[in-house]
Amino acid sequence: MVLMEDSGEKPTLVIDREPEGLHNIVESSHILDVSHVRELCKELPPKTIGHTWKLAYSTSRDGASLKSLYRKLSATDSPVLIVIKDALDEIFGAFLSHPLKPSETFYGTGETFLFMLHPRFKCFRWTGENSFFIKGDLDSFAIGGGSGHFGLWVDENLYLGRSSPCYTFNNCCLSETDDFRVMELEVWKFG
Repeated sequence: MVLMEDSGEKPTLVIDREPEGLHNIVESSHILDVSHVRELCKELPPKTIGHTWKLAYSTSRDGASLKSLYRKLSATDSPVLIVIKDALDEIFGAFLSHPLKPSETFYGTGETFLFMLHPRFKCFRWTGENSFFIKGDLDSFAIGGGSGHFGLWVDENLYLGRSSPCYTFNNCCLSETDDFRVMELEVWKFG
């Protein structure tokens, strides 16, 4: 939504980055609350502004299968937001410039980024060091890489994951420990 703000002198353009249907997002999610959505909206690229967030996949609703996740995303060309809650109640994930899919090589653009949401918010953007953005295999998916480490890696059962510092995003470990257990995973598209 675009608003005009009248400060007495000259009206200025203010872009409202809060997504339409904010409360619907929070009601549909088993992970996100209003503050999480607002933090993420500040970081999302302009092409997502004004688009409705749609829950494309959720482990609590759709089961825990990477093949099912790929199937659910096969018809979309929208960027996606992956949000993970681990066994320690930490929340983190990735914004992907392109939907997750099986791929022979890494794909995506520099709009892709990693983030931590809880217990603290931090965003890790592309460093320009390499282009290892998104990689989908049949037995796992990975976001970011370099020197044999992935910024975010999750197995085919969407249950075990690993986060390591990587050159693509110069990120820290997104979870408290390198290895984590996924308690809930959601994938949001922008429609």
